[in-house]
Amino acid sequence: NWGHLDQVAALHWVQDNIANFGGDPGSVTIFGESAGGYSVSILILSPLSKNLFHRAISESGVAFIPGMFTKDVRPITEQIAVTAGCKTTTSAVIVHCMRQKTEEELLEIMHKLNLYKLSLQGDTKNSDQFVTSVLDGVVLPKDPKEILAEKNFNTVPYIVGINKQECGWLLPTMTGFLPADVKLDKKKAIALLEQFASMTGIPEDIIPVAVEKYTKGSDDPDQIREGVLDAMGDVAFGVPSVIVSRGHRDTGAPTYMYEYQYYPSFSSPQRPKNVVGDHADDVYSVFGAPILREGASEEEINLSKMVMNSFWATFARNGNPNGQRGLPSWPKYDQKKKGYLHIGGTTQQAQRLKEVTFWTQSLAKKQPQPYHNEL
Repeated sequence: NWGHLDQVAALHWVQDNIANFGGDPGSVTIFGESAGGYSVSILILSPLSKNLFHRAISESGVAFIPGMFTKDVRPITEQIAVTAGCKTTTSAVIVHCMRQKTEEELLEIMHKLNLYKLSLQGDTKNSDQFVTSVLDGVVLPKDPKEILAEKNFNTVPYIVGINKQECGWLLPTMTGFLPADVKLDKKKAIALLEQFASMTGIPEDIIPVAVEKYTKGSDDPDQIREGVLDAMGDVAFGVPSVIVSRGHRDTGAPTYMYEYQYYPSFSSPQRPKNVVGDHADDVYSVFGAPILREGASEEEINLSKMVMNSFWATFARNGNPNGQRGLPSWPKYDQKKKGYLHIGGTTQQAQRLKEVTFWTQSLAKKQPQPYHNEL
């Protein structure tokens, strides 16, 4: 959890020093995307960051992503140490040795370990593909589900969002999961999801039903591939985001959800045109890429201005993304309507994230405590 502790230290620095730069230590907003969104979610749950920030945004990543926690970090630690040529006698010996490594050596170690790669070969149950957060009793005093249920966390105004196709192209390309040349039939699709069941948390007896649901009964290999990737995206991002939003909302803290769906003009030429709202697509809008770079359409520029200058900036100032005239009203995520904002070429209010309804219904039968059908 050293990365999380570094983030807490940075927030302490902001509290101590930001006034010297014209900032307000009483009005700090943290936000991040993917691992950054996940980190924001951890900081919301951690007692170490209490009163260090006042608003938060998690884009495409929250603390309930399957497979991102462990109680025993020793196996992956020793694997990294051995690869680095360090002795594993004690934790102190490992730490001392690893701290002597240069940045270049650490990058080489990571490449050798092939971290964050999801091979279609082998048994994922016995592999350590990720360096995850640790339930250490310090950064995370309890399991995140318990912290959320007890409502004992930083209840600041919170925006939680996902993209339409989180596993559309970028993540499969980066991790090596389901390469483009792999053809699937339904039998292979079921076997593939079963292989990663321990990582995704999908009960194996639900998988055949899920494949049929996501492929819409089609036997077309392209449709099956797209269905598998959509299922992975919903399980990894959609359902966890709803769980976090629901838990945050239940404390009475202002909570807002969005779904981003747009194809940026800066996308890689290798990316399929039918992948709209891929993982990290929202980053272009949030950081103003269409405004700063040539080639963007007027629609794309206006979308970026709306997201960055209006919604995100207004939320950072006031804890509420609403307030600017001429923009769609962004509803709070509440008990009855479960409203969220659809952000894209057309931005408007929407209700019920259909992509995760199937999972909340199915998983409620298996795990009634963390899952309800209340989208």
